[in-house]
Amino acid sequence: MNIAIIPARGGSKRIPRKNIRIFHGAPLLKYSIEAARKSGLFEKIIVSTDDDEIAEVAKLYRAEVPFIRPKEFSDDFTTTGEVAKHALEWMKTQGHSYEFSCTIYATAPFLQSKYILEGYNALTGSSAVNAFSATSSPFPMQRMFKINDQGRCEMFSPEFSSARSQDLEASYHDAGQFYWSRISESSEAMMFGKDSIPIILPSHLVQDIDTEEDWVRAEIMYKVLQET
Repeated sequence: MNIAIIPARGGSKRIPRKNIRIFHGAPLLKYSIEAARKSGLFEKIIVSTDDDEIAEVAKLYRAEVPFIRPKEFSDDFTTTGEVAKHALEWMKTQGHSYEFSCTIYATAPFLQSKYILEGYNALTGSSAVNAFSATSSPFPMQRMFKINDQGRCEMFSPEFSSARSQDLEASYHDAGQFYWSRISESSEAMMFGKDSIPIILPSHLVQDIDTEEDWVRAEIMYKVLQET
């Protein structure tokens, strides 16, 4: 049995009320719920929130809110993993056990159900513990630099200063959309480690939404995708 867990707390700071802010005509949370529902993989789709208004929006789009998340799991320092663990433990106290869980971010309007399914199939068809959304880095990490205290550049990997970008090994990063786990083993495995399978998404379907600038970029990207 599978469960989808969508963390959506009410205290977002950089974009207030982000999880239910209107994005192209609907609350942002709606897109994650609908992608989970469309996949057809889940016995339950729950939203873990500490906020009554978010809970009502979740129910409007046919997700379940079986509990209101306690304050100790709703501050700025609580990790997504801790939120998912709390949800699974709470469900277990109610007599519900699952083999696989999928944590889905509430801020993923580009999430497509086919990638959720691809992650599930990759995980169940292997001995891996996790499968998560990822995408290719737009610039070689070997050529990246930092700015030092004097305002000057320092390469992280100066040995690659003269290397051609096409000769460098490709790198990838978390796409911030979904995270499948084999529940019985997930506590021992690092998400971005050898026990995980990355599901590579096209970069035009990946956009973090952490700032107002991110929000504007995401709205433009979404509009273009709808028009193509």
